Amino acid sequence: MKNEKLTQDEYDALNEVARGLKGERVSACVGRNTKRLCGIKLLTIAKNGRISLTEQGQQAIFLRRCILGLRAVAADPASALDTDVANFLGKKAHILPREGNAGYDITDKGRESLADIESQGR
Repeated sequence: MKNEKLTQDEYDALNEVARGLKGERVSACVGRNTKRLCGIKLLTIAKNGRISLTEQGQQAIFLRRCILGLRAVAADPASALDTDVANFLGKKAHILPREGNAGYDITDKGRESLADIESQGR
């Protein structure tokens, strides 16, 4: 996904496909974004027409969740994070758990990463 900037609408389409499409028809959101997301290899279309998320698509969603989690902790240390996001950010030394499970503190490395993300307009 070589630094492709995705719109919120494109992330919404990825999340919708990740949750599983119901029925034969796709939503307008997925329909609008399928061509581009397939082009950058975040979605695939099988011969039977079934749309699915690629491994790169799964990574894009996860990284987006991590960025949003890091922003949430920067804004409010008591923010709740999904376990997988908290584990990843902790392993990467971006956050540290507070005593008594009272949220997280963002580290200097986390602040630097957030500043870098912001400077790229993500």
